[in-house]
Amino acid sequence: MNSSKRPHVSRRGFIRSASYAAAVAGLGRMPSLKAMGYKSPNEKLNIAGIGAGGQSYQDLVNVEAGVENVVALADVDWARGEKGFEKWPRAARYRDYREMLDKEGKNIDAVVIGIPDHNHVAAALACMQLGKHVYLEKPLTRTAWEARFLTQASKLYNVATQMGNQGYSHDATRVACEMLWSGEIGDVREVHAWMRLPVWPQGMTKIPGPTPVPETLDWDLWLGTAADRPFTAGDEEYREFVTRQRGDRPAFGGGDVGVYLPCNWRGFDDFGSSLIGDWAVHLLGPANWGLQLGPESLVSVECTKKDSLPPFTFPREMTIKYEFAARGGMPPVTVYWHQHSEGDAYLPPGMTVDEARKIPGAGPDLRVGANPRRRRSSTDAPRRSSGRRYGSGYNCIFVGSKGYMGTSGRGEDVGLLPGERWAEYELPRPILSRAPGARTGNNHAAHCNDWVRACKGGAPPSSHFGVAGPFTEWLILGVAAVHHEGKLLWDAEKGEITNIPEANQWVKPTYRKGWEIRL
Repeated sequence: MNSSKRPHVSRRGFIRSASYAAAVAGLGRMPSLKAMGYKSPNEKLNIAGIGAGGQSYQDLVNVEAGVENVVALADVDWARGEKGFEKWPRAARYRDYREMLDKEGKNIDAVVIGIPDHNHVAAALACMQLGKHVYLEKPLTRTAWEARFLTQASKLYNVATQMGNQGYSHDATRVACEMLWSGEIGDVREVHAWMRLPVWPQGMTKIPGPTPVPETLDWDLWLGTAADRPFTAGDEEYREFVTRQRGDRPAFGGGDVGVYLPCNWRGFDDFGSSLIGDWAVHLLGPANWGLQLGPESLVSVECTKKDSLPPFTFPREMTIKYEFAARGGMPPVTVYWHQHSEGDAYLPPGMTVDEARKIPGAGPDLRVGANPRRRRSSTDAPRRSSGRRYGSGYNCIFVGSKGYMGTSGRGEDVGLLPGERWAEYELPRPILSRAPGARTGNNHAAHCNDWVRACKGGAPPSSHFGVAGPFTEWLILGVAAVHHEGKLLWDAEKGEITNIPEANQWVKPTYRKGWEIRL
């Protein structure tokens, strides 16, 4: 393009992007705020945490920020929750969040939820039914049906909601959308996103025998909605398996190789969704927003590659293919999620890694998530634990009719490919508003504060359930595809897979007795 001219969003692009920007605001401002018990911006929120350690802890730190009040904490594992208990010693402590809501409900305005995926829908629904605002970690839910359910619930109970995919509060994510809408790379017909193998073990074919439950853990509450199974901390055979699978990658939790905890549950299809729910929800955020993707335009989903299909856990390596119909003036597009060993899953034809990397010290400064004053140089590509460079620095590449665009991480980076093209590029005029505080270097905090403002009567946050629900719905259908051969045809109106009925067991879960889910 002519670098002397600032790119504009085309009329067609403006119309479709403006309509989508409005959709992001979702329900608009909440009606009758005082009557609904909303806090004014000058009042402190009383916040509860379902989960007191791990990611919940960091979310609570960002939400509280020394301004709001953390008044109650619930965690099924008091060893895991110890960090939160020490941070907020005056907060009431519970193992069962249902008991916490029953006894502390009148004192709570909002709840931060950071627990395993299989219990997301039950915990979030319990809070919303009591009129509590909800910040829920990603992925929104473990299944597509649950995602649609929480979307409906958020409209019914009319509370402020946010999914914890902080990329939606990054400037660079919004710039990526505006670049797509400007027509700079033309019509996008293909998107490739990828992540290396998970830090938790996957691919196991045998679950070790039962071992005593730690005194600090209520295993029955941890299972929650999931089918009953004995607790196990593993055995020597399991630890040897973990060592082989992990290789030179560090173990999650600093060496802990427990079968389910901490975080290893992500690799079990009863509890999590592997890297689809952990990282694809971040890396494909700009595609979901910028390309206006949704379950209503999803045609099919297919697992085109997998190295195995273990009976309990996900494959270690896999590729998921999503096909979308034309939407909002945009052509059909195919989106690929790659979970693989190392390196770039996709590079433009004939383009080398070095050509794809950005030119140091040149081009627009959008590295807002790390250091706003420093651009990534060609030597700053991600590194494996061995110290060797393995890729271009991008984790997602948009293939357009007029060129290529890359994004990375949780939405904190964007650029044109090859790097020389980015060096002379001028950004389009902004269409989307910027999240307050997003350029402070801590966009996780900005994302949390986006929700806090909504709790106090502000506009709905960027990833409220009206946005996060449809995104999670189409994305998490990749889990169903892993368990079946060939394309799964999706009927959005019915909310079901039409050509392989048995695949719908991965769309709508069966809950353990006593954990019914109803609006």
